[in-house]
Amino acid sequence: MNDVQEISVALGTRSYPIWIGDGLIAQSERWRDSVRGRHVLLISDENVAPLYAAEVLKTFDRHAASKLEFPAGELSKSFEACEAIFDALAEMGASRDATIVALGGGVIGDLAGFAAACWMRGIAFVQIPTTLLAMVDSSVGGKTAVNLPQGKNLVGAFHQPRAVVIDTSTLVTLSDRELRSGIAEVVKYGAIANAEFFVWLEANANALLARDAHALAHAIAVSCRQKAGVVARDETEQGERALLNFGHTFGHALEAVSGYGQLLHGEAIAIGMCLAAKLSATMNLAPREDFDRLRTLLRTFGLPTDIPGSLDIEAVIAAMRLDKKNISGRLRLILWRGIGRAEIVGDVAEDDIRGVLSAP
Repeated sequence: MNDVQEISVALGTRSYPIWIGDGLIAQSERWRDSVRGRHVLLISDENVAPLYAAEVLKTFDRHAASKLEFPAGELSKSFEACEAIFDALAEMGASRDATIVALGGGVIGDLAGFAAACWMRGIAFVQIPTTLLAMVDSSVGGKTAVNLPQGKNLVGAFHQPRAVVIDTSTLVTLSDRELRSGIAEVVKYGAIANAEFFVWLEANANALLARDAHALAHAIAVSCRQKAGVVARDETEQGERALLNFGHTFGHALEAVSGYGQLLHGEAIAIGMCLAAKLSATMNLAPREDFDRLRTLLRTFGLPTDIPGSLDIEAVIAAMRLDKKNISGRLRLILWRGIGRAEIVGDVAEDDIRGVLSAP
């Protein structure tokens, strides 16, 4: 059996493991006990299910198991998809001890988790992320949601999984664009609170792009360990956890205004982090040199760093007003004092934001 790393998300009686290793889907003896009850519903998408669903379903031979597939992409993160999950659970006769298993990227994880939070006021679910972005971000921490046309993740719930099973071998089938998208969230961890990791990323960019197994495993473990610590200290985002949204207020607005699916999540976050760093420099919070380093690193990874020229800036600002971090109609952004030193900044002037969005 290959070496497996285990990281705990410490939440008292609701603590759960994150397992990271090559071939973990097939090593079901390690994680099958996280799936409880008689009924299991596997949620996946049309790209991932043909690759891994059969192997996952082998684990549930002692359960009444069903599978539900959705079209790949952000448009499946909707109330209509949730209704389909509820219909499937009802048809199975699923009770409160049922388990939903999410097999896929962030869209599937968020959708399945939200459905699990709602069915009979909350049932168990297990995350099996198959994209780098989901591995290092959305699968850990219990944030679940669906989108509205007005904005991303506006309807959701905190609902922690029973386990996160990260099989790094699934990254072999990930497209280069999706891999780069996930790397954006990896860079975020260095940018907000881990300057040493940021330096490591600068030194190991080529290895990550070449899908070096050791480099990827290290990046995933560092990211998950950092997020697990934040979630344990601030589960429902009353303070520190908001720092994990560095670049996300800009990024989510760009996703909504450009039309979901035009920009991958990580691409939007890469642009958003650059905008946040540029705004920090404009407000004299951080040195311009750190913005330049961040932009250079993101470009090294082949990620976009500028907003698409066709976007309506006023529409972007309007979408930012719907961000969940705002209080009493005042914009609150995650900015930084430089690499590794993010902070929450309240009452940011819209003219300052408008200026950064308009700047070449």
